[in-house]
Amino acid sequence: MDHEPVLISTIAIGLTAAFVGGLLARRLGLPSILGYILAGVVIGPFTPGLIADSSVATELAEIGVILLMFGVGIHFSLDDLMAVRALAVPGAIIRIAIATLLGVAFAVAIGWGVGAGLVLGLAISMASTVVLLRALEERSELDTVQGRTAVGWVIVEDLVTVAVLVVLPTVAPLLGGTDAGTTSVTGNALGDLVVALGKAAVFAAVMIVAGKRLIPPLLIIVARENSRELFSLAVLAIALGIAFAASSIFGISLALGAFLAGAIVSESDMSHQAAADALPLRDAFAVLFFVSVGMLLDPSFLIEHPLEVLAVVGLIVVAKSLAAIGIVAAFGYPLRTGLTVAAGLAQIGEFSFILGTVGLSLGLLPPDGFQLIVAGALASIAVNPFLFRLIEPLDAYIRGHERVHAVFERRSGDVARLPQAAASEPLRRHAILAGYGRVGRTIATVFERRGYHYVVISLDRRHIEELRARGVPAIYGDASRPELLDHAGVQLARMFIVAIGDGHATRLAVERARAANPSIDLIVRTHSDGEAARLRGIGGSVQAIHAERELAVQMARYSLRRFGVSGPEAEAIAQSLRGRGAIAPAPPRPPSRLRMLRARLSRQGRQPAPEGVEPAEEPAGPPAAVRTGKGQDIVVPGEIDRVP
Repeated sequence: MDHEPVLISTIAIGLTAAFVGGLLARRLGLPSILGYILAGVVIGPFTPGLIADSSVATELAEIGVILLMFGVGIHFSLDDLMAVRALAVPGAIIRIAIATLLGVAFAVAIGWGVGAGLVLGLAISMASTVVLLRALEERSELDTVQGRTAVGWVIVEDLVTVAVLVVLPTVAPLLGGTDAGTTSVTGNALGDLVVALGKAAVFAAVMIVAGKRLIPPLLIIVARENSRELFSLAVLAIALGIAFAASSIFGISLALGAFLAGAIVSESDMSHQAAADALPLRDAFAVLFFVSVGMLLDPSFLIEHPLEVLAVVGLIVVAKSLAAIGIVAAFGYPLRTGLTVAAGLAQIGEFSFILGTVGLSLGLLPPDGFQLIVAGALASIAVNPFLFRLIEPLDAYIRGHERVHAVFERRSGDVARLPQAAASEPLRRHAILAGYGRVGRTIATVFERRGYHYVVISLDRRHIEELRARGVPAIYGDASRPELLDHAGVQLARMFIVAIGDGHATRLAVERARAANPSIDLIVRTHSDGEAARLRGIGGSVQAIHAERELAVQMARYSLRRFGVSGPEAEAIAQSLRGRGAIAPAPPRPPSRLRMLRARLSRQGRQPAPEGVEPAEEPAGPPAAVRTGKGQDIVVPGEIDRVP
């Protein structure tokens, strides 16, 4: 075989370049997406050096788009959207309309058509969900009023993107584009639009009626097999299979099919584990998607068209921000909300690239238009962290000007706090119990008897069903997944108890719980002294319990009791063994009084010791005494290091 393995080389080159670019971007304090796109520029056909196959990268990127939209569908929360609907829904729609009109005006001004301007305007109006969420998480503002408003805003933009992907291929001929190889059904574009919307409606109805009854039960059946590989395979098969069926049978986009598949999976109580299992593969192919976008950027275009690039960047960063601040002020929300929404959404990303790619394939957007979208994304993502840093000084500056500040605060009394979703209050100061085997079940029993609140995370579907039937909060999935820890309320939890047997998963769970809540108490089951030392090295309150040592301690304690040692004395010895950090051989038993007397006589010459036998030495001091806490000392045979 002398042919070049194009697929393998493209994946290897793309992922390696993305890793280097993403690492450099993070080291510079910039979003990883920026590094991925620049990595694509480096290995693209417009730059010298190592070149990856752009056509293969584009095909792989399609999988990334499917998994991205599948993840959006899983995480779509109508409750979250309804909680901020008063501002997010009208605000997002108004801003999309403003950005689209500005894009059309810009396109017409440089000699493009209305169709190109429409695609460009829609592309620059869609903010990157990934960039927004990461920025809010780094600033610990995800659960604040302004953070939830920004997230609700971007959810509306995602939904609009889904609708545009349905409509755009049908209306493309009306806007001067092509039909992307599809055959007209009615002979006119308006009729084809009605047919396309009808197909989308039929597909949505099939998914809601049939999919809702088939997919969640299917996941339950798979989960009961207790096979993580099979469950992950089921999730990927659902995502890719439904997306392919939507495209081949109903003629709608892969993205819409994946989104609806994710929305149906979200109805299952195992949606969090489904999202967690799809996350690694989604991230890998999403990275290839961003790399493929970078491969399409021609650096010489930036040099030859600097004014156009600056104009698009100005529309994204300046015009969209001013529009967001104005909309927030018009609805009477606080100034901080307006500044956070403006900074968080002053960038474009994954959905802009999807729209740009579709516009290119439909002949609506010229190649230069896509270059402008990629250049605008690079610049806006790069400056986004600095925009967040401007929030504090801008807030202080505007508050110092009463007339300007009064515009934002005139109605903020009623909306300073967003209405809560119709859901139960989150648990606070509770315990999270990872694992519900023999150890976890015993701990849970103690909690229930004492009336303490706890949440269980388990990979055993039967345990989850049992707990939920008793009204105990329980989550199916891997406790090392950050998404599941967030769902269990790790930020507000008092303690995190890890009672699972997987050492790698235990370490990941502890590290991620500590990162999410630095003050949480960690009680961890370990299987070696080295593992216990590594866990204690994480910092904070970590109680690493060596399972085998504790078993040996308890067996020794029981054995001592059977030999007639008193309970407090046996417990003191057990505590000393725990404090040593390892099970060491017990010191030799002190010599009897008769042997001590014989040794003294031997040294005095009255009873010489046999040749070759060392006489027994007198003990260096009295036997160790341990204070029991009840005012009495207990003589303990042997040496005790310490009693915690």
